[in-house]
Amino acid sequence: MKILYTAHGSATGGREGQAATDTGNVKLVLNTPKELGGSGGEGTNPEQLFSMGYSACFLGALKFVAGKEKIAIPAEAKVSADVGIGPRDDGQGFGIAAKLTISIPGLDKAVVEDLVKKAHVVCPYSHATRGNIETETVVA
Repeated sequence: MKILYTAHGSATGGREGQAATDTGNVKLVLNTPKELGGSGGEGTNPEQLFSMGYSACFLGALKFVAGKEKIAIPAEAKVSADVGIGPRDDGQGFGIAAKLTISIPGLDKAVVEDLVKKAHVVCPYSHATRGNIETETVVA
């Protein structure tokens, strides 16, 4: 694979710390959710960050596959990701699951469902997680 872009980020303190990009354009406080035994706090957590990244990446993939088919994706199109975390069934640690909800106003549901299937193949997040986490796609 030829790498076209590499992002650089780091974290200190784990789930109760800080995270930032090397460019300084993103600097975040991290807090553990109450559901995982933390304070909840004003910060964010890895699952929220993953949900935003997956949402943006999947919408980009949808636009890519739609463009190849000469289908216009409206500016109001939205992908929302629900990312859950919990103990794995094998008892060896934690796992995550994702549910993507796709809303593309003005397009026929069958057309959107076809684009979603194709985007799920193209999206790098979908590719990286395929077979590793349970991922559900829902067309709103």
